[in-house]
Amino acid sequence: MEALDLARWQFGVTTVYHFLFVPLTIGLGVFVAGLQTAWHRTGKEHYLTLTKFFGKLFLINFAMGVVTGIVQEFQFGMNWSEYSVFVGDVFGAPLALEALLAFFLESTFLGLWIFGWDRLPKRVHLACLWIAVIGSNLSAYFILAANAWMKHPVGYEVVDGKARMTDLWAVLTNSTALAQVPHVVGASFVVAGVFVLAVSGYRILKDRDAKGLLPRKADFATPEERSRKNPDMWRTSLRGALVMTAIAGVVVAGSGDLSGQLLREQQPMKLAAAEGLRQDTAGAPFSPVPGVEIPYLLSLLAAHDPNAVVQGVDDIQERFEAQFGPGDYTPNLPVVFWSFRVMIMLGSAAIGLSVLGLWLTRGRGRRARNVPTWFAKACVLALPLPVLAMIAGWLLSEIGRQPWTVAGELLTAASVSPGVTTTEIAISLALFTVLYGLLALAEAGLILRHVKAGPEVTAPDSDSDSDKTVLIPRQLQAESRPTLMY
Repeated sequence: MEALDLARWQFGVTTVYHFLFVPLTIGLGVFVAGLQTAWHRTGKEHYLTLTKFFGKLFLINFAMGVVTGIVQEFQFGMNWSEYSVFVGDVFGAPLALEALLAFFLESTFLGLWIFGWDRLPKRVHLACLWIAVIGSNLSAYFILAANAWMKHPVGYEVVDGKARMTDLWAVLTNSTALAQVPHVVGASFVVAGVFVLAVSGYRILKDRDAKGLLPRKADFATPEERSRKNPDMWRTSLRGALVMTAIAGVVVAGSGDLSGQLLREQQPMKLAAAEGLRQDTAGAPFSPVPGVEIPYLLSLLAAHDPNAVVQGVDDIQERFEAQFGPGDYTPNLPVVFWSFRVMIMLGSAAIGLSVLGLWLTRGRGRRARNVPTWFAKACVLALPLPVLAMIAGWLLSEIGRQPWTVAGELLTAASVSPGVTTTEIAISLALFTVLYGLLALAEAGLILRHVKAGPEVTAPDSDSDSDKTVLIPRQLQAESRPTLMY
């Protein structure tokens, strides 16, 4: 295996691993902010309990995302120096905005939120969290704008073999970015929504009695126990996650439709590879699985015209050879073909589960329907679906662009660092893989322990009229010895 292949494997492994945390951070932060807003507006204690419970899960995931994301930047100079030289002038602006504006905004106000529970006024404390989650979404925008430029470069010129930016606004408002940002961010909310569904479903199942019935509030001895094991609390978080997932699903579908139209114009090879279409075809069919075709559907999806021409892999290859010279301009067809279908199938299953759940748990007040046991189990089992769908979507997006790192400008083979050896990349790949495996175990252990333990009980501090809250740690609840949360 050559240095180029190992460098691609290393970047792929580290990126996929980092991508496990980014979507959850984006969506879960907004969900937690929504819970705290509900507590601020209503004063209902179970919203505060849920805020702190899911807030801790959010912080665990955020910390892991920061740690794994740092490695991405190291690799640009370590394995992809030629790529860095070519795109540096263009990428400098959006990445600087991401680091100096979005990330510092996010990390600074998140720190204020963490340590400001009993120090800041309620409104200020809540505003800190909203500013932090806005920062995380801004960060995603700038990163995705840079990534979109690789697929559809705009606002630049090539001088002395380097891309130099001529129009920052064109880079930030790239049509590919405007379609890609809502698609990825919407999918992130689906990931976070299903995560909350899985956690809520698990807690509902755990808090049921041996007969599988919901416990009654009167069965609990103390107000603190009623707060911690109140089944209505977990129904609240589950319902909120169902709404978020369903709405995000609409955004994902709409932006996905727009992305498909842009693929036909800007990345025809990726579209052809995703469909296994070999020749230019008018009224191109769509194949859900090999051997099964739905006439005209691909043309309808790609151009909103059932008779539109969709370019095929073989014909595009010939045109690229005439334009760019001899070479193989075809991506890995099986990977692109199946990743597209895995993305759609698993993503649709997660969104469909949310729509079903909204129907099953409909109603308010006395008419509110309890969460069926089988549906709670389905929520737990659905946890990996949107994560795998997002990974498949990333594979479709990045492998489908090959053999280019910058479409039409820079080949992947010309992007790798010339001085790095196969042995050096192999060693770093092995080290990163082992390190990330250990981090994965730590992350899973922390999250599982927190979810199994359940929320800590909060109660108002009767000795003060301030906005402070008192936390009763689980190990001290029986003795009723309250301590400050932070």
